[in-house]
Amino acid sequence: MNHTEDLTRYIAEFVDEMVENGIDNAVISPGSRSTPLAMTMTAHEQLKEWVVIDERSAAFFAQGLAKKTKKPVALVCSSGTAAANYYPAIVEAKQSRVPLLVLTADRPHELRDVGAPQAINQLKMYGDYVKWFHEMALPDSSELMLDYARSKAAQAVDTATRGNPGPVHLNFPFREPLTPDFTLDDVWGKERRGEHFSFVKGKKNPC
Repeated sequence: MNHTEDLTRYIAEFVDEMVENGIDNAVISPGSRSTPLAMTMTAHEQLKEWVVIDERSAAFFAQGLAKKTKKPVALVCSSGTAAANYYPAIVEAKQSRVPLLVLTADRPHELRDVGAPQAINQLKMYGDYVKWFHEMALPDSSELMLDYARSKAAQAVDTATRGNPGPVHLNFPFREPLTPDFTLDDVWGKERRGEHFSFVKGKKNPC
């Protein structure tokens, strides 16, 4: 497998499992590093994407959308200070018990702490104002890692909605090139999986 195929299949199966678990709206603030997430969400036929350029406005829009639909909403931005602009809405979502899946793109580990402008430490950056934080592994299209991507998507939705609803944060490190290839066969993993499985806490459960 090459890098582009690893990236495409890994993110496509994450997004597909997110949709299978009830996410049907995604609010996207475009940026270079978040290209894999943004393009894949736009390509998924069952997901409605809303493009809001300003991250602060996008986060509050996503919160309002979640309140109106009474369903969790995915929120996507690029790396660095873009993610910091989500902070006020995430605090309010936690206090108001509004479920959000906050998906931030990030530099790969070898490009962190190198003095680049606008690059910040995104690990647990929202502190106790999210119900759960997870740093995603680098994209890989092995069977094990595609199952991992699906399990984390399902766990994120489950955590955001279970008990007192609230925001969760997943951080995605991406290496370049960042553009997915949707001409690949079975890009959403339907043939690979056969019958639909819901991944809850890393376990396959037939629906």
